[in-house]
Amino acid sequence: MKRVAPATARNREPILAVLRRVFPARGRALEIASGSGEHAVFFAAAFPELEWLPTDVDPEAIDSIESYRSEAALPNLSTARTLDVRDDDWGVGAVDAILSCNMIHIAPWPAAEGLLRGAGRHLAPGGVAVVYGPFRVGGTFEAPSNAAFDASLRARDPAWGVRDLELVTACAEAAGLQREEVLAMPANNLSVVFRRPTGGPPRSRSPAPR
Repeated sequence: MKRVAPATARNREPILAVLRRVFPARGRALEIASGSGEHAVFFAAAFPELEWLPTDVDPEAIDSIESYRSEAALPNLSTARTLDVRDDDWGVGAVDAILSCNMIHIAPWPAAEGLLRGAGRHLAPGGVAVVYGPFRVGGTFEAPSNAAFDASLRARDPAWGVRDLELVTACAEAAGLQREEVLAMPANNLSVVFRRPTGGPPRSRSPAPR
């Protein structure tokens, strides 16, 4: 059954503007936590020469993605696959780009670590990863609405919550990625751009959450 995520219609154009700046025109793009599948269809249509690989850990989300994919019939939009970012091997081979929207704050911290470790493993040299969502910067919230959102998330599950940009960056660097850009987005969100260097440093363990 197709799901509808109201935020998708509001944020897809600003996110697309970022992707047009940093994503390659050709290659393979992996979307982590594709959710309803609305983003997958929209972005795949915008990058017709980029193979788009939608994924999610939730079987109901996979069904929704497949409904949108079947309806759109885009030749570059691949079949949705189940992917848990905490797995040591995502089973996707090398990719040129990774997109993760609104995932790391609605999941336990090991999911954020898994996302960044996996990006370090699966991104081709020079590949780019974009992580979109709310963040704390310098240990503080950029807006009262983000603080309220964080409180609501932690009330639902103490393992959830808006993450520190600096901690996420440290985890990315431990995975062999470099932070390239931090872009302000509507509704007090950020797009954080990481890139795998062509000859990155050895990877180490990710730091513990704060």
